[in-house]
Amino acid sequence: MKPDPNSLVFDSSVLAHQTQIPSEFIWPDHEKPSLDPLELPVPLIDLAANPEASAEVAELVGKACRSHGFFHVINHGVDNALIGDVHRCVDQFFQQPLVDKMKAPKKTGEHCGYASSFTGRFSSKLPWKETLTFQYSAAENESHIIEQYFRKTLGQDFAHMGKICQEYCHSMSGLSSRIMELLGMSLGVEPSYFKEFFEENESIMRLNYYPQCQRPDQTLGTGPHCDPTSLTILHQDNIGGLQVFFDDEWRSIRPNPGAFVINIGDTFVALSNGRYRSCLHRAVVNSKSSRKSLAFFLCPKRDKVVRPPQELVDPNNPRRIPDFTWPTFLEYTQRHYRADMNTLHSFSKWLQQLKS
Repeated sequence: MKPDPNSLVFDSSVLAHQTQIPSEFIWPDHEKPSLDPLELPVPLIDLAANPEASAEVAELVGKACRSHGFFHVINHGVDNALIGDVHRCVDQFFQQPLVDKMKAPKKTGEHCGYASSFTGRFSSKLPWKETLTFQYSAAENESHIIEQYFRKTLGQDFAHMGKICQEYCHSMSGLSSRIMELLGMSLGVEPSYFKEFFEENESIMRLNYYPQCQRPDQTLGTGPHCDPTSLTILHQDNIGGLQVFFDDEWRSIRPNPGAFVINIGDTFVALSNGRYRSCLHRAVVNSKSSRKSLAFFLCPKRDKVVRPPQELVDPNNPRRIPDFTWPTFLEYTQRHYRADMNTLHSFSKWLQQLKS
């Protein structure tokens, strides 16, 4: 698929070197990046800690999730060589000419495929980034879903990349199970409750590429938003860029190649009956180098009803969000609403209107 010559095209091989960037990528003054933000202190959770320390670890996780929803995990068991392979896949894919990347276009209203910024969907406050998004399933009968996607959309030359990404997502699914046990403990429900809820997860993997920008003070790599998914497992490269809005200011999360950044998404906020927070975050860019990150978005199986366990509902904590399924929420964010800090609240009102 070739880009429409009449529409705005985000060709990073050209735009990365331009000293004047298109107006569609210039953000309002009050949303432009802040210089030298303070660092956000996030807890470092050791997944290899002695089982006797599990209550203390769960307490640390709970405190972070009630505050801003972000923490690091180390000793996670994911092979460092595999992580490096996926980062090299990101380079391999995004360094292609635009016409080759467009072989896997993200279609309007869908979430999978290649996207060069949000051109075609929005006309202002566009993010300075490219993404490749694909579906993962933990179901046994879909154990090669990513490999098949790469082979079908990008050709046999990318079959090996599909195999690497498939293996990586399988590792992310396993890691998410361990994190869900901790989240269950931290909320005072059975450790297996959320783990079992996501056993057959149908999740989303996104490869993010933020090209260098000659005017990083004018734009954002990703605009302020809360993730609508359940849990995000992010691996950053050595180039900083992730920022979280906390205590009325933007704070940075320093890259730690040996750790994954974990953050709570809106769907888990609903599962926790609002006890945990999904915090506003964004990504900034720089003029010296490109930046990349790997984001695994944990999502429940499509027919799972999202509702909190009964232990988290009582007269002092009534239900906050009506029942929903993940595909309904996903469709809302893809077709009706641009994700921001109010996504879950707006979705809840939308659900109530549908049912009235």
